[in-house]
Amino acid sequence: QVQLVESGGGLVQAGGSLRLSCATSGRPFSWYAMGWFRQAPGKQREFVATISSSGNNSYYEDHVKDRFIISRDNAKNAGYLQMNSLKPEDTAVYYCAAALTRLGNRYFTALDYYEYWGQGTQVTVSS
Repeated sequence: QVQLVESGGGLVQAGGSLRLSCATSGRPFSWYAMGWFRQAPGKQREFVATISSSGNNSYYEDHVKDRFIISRDNAKNAGYLQMNSLKPEDTAVYYCAAALTRLGNRYFTALDYYEYWGQGTQVTVSS
């Protein structure tokens, strides 16, 4: 299995940027597709972005695709989410997750595919 720990959250003004990190340990991170999800108070956890295990393919939720960038460094066993032009509606707890896959170019948008989750990091965007 793999363990995930997020960091990099915090309080930022609207229009600002944050970079979230997801440090992993256990099995090689290169075995897993990675996803970022978020959960705002009173709402269900929702998909934000995903990247294949190889790093060659990625996909974004429509509301973030022009502002957020997902990336990974398999040599460092880490993943990242660069968030730019942040809006108050981006306020949520952000989670990274890993899905074991033998297909290097596959990614997953559905929560059910992800077996491993971090504890989350709070992102608060003030207006």
